[in-house]
Amino acid sequence: MTSHFLRPLKNLFDSILMLKTPQEMENFFKDLCTPQEISALKERWKVCQLLEGEDLSYREIHNLTGASLTTIGRVARFLKEEPYQGYKTLLMKLNQEDPS
Repeated sequence: MTSHFLRPLKNLFDSILMLKTPQEMENFFKDLCTPQEISALKERWKVCQLLEGEDLSYREIHNLTGASLTTIGRVARFLKEEPYQGYKTLLMKLNQEDPS
């Protein structure tokens, strides 16, 4: 991505970091995203948690979430192989808060 596109994206992320409560986050994302986009985000996050926390096949995850096998494969690839490690970062932070 060129810096022309990165500046607005960085601004969006910096703005999101200013939200303090789950309710503020929910309200913002309801304004920003369509219900289908929010549903897709929730689905990917659930898939991520199941891939990381359970010993389930893609088919079992599909049956639990309704996510397509393509979506599950993409989340798995980003969880394990891609350099961004955003999923891993958040999962580690959540595990530090609740080590159970």
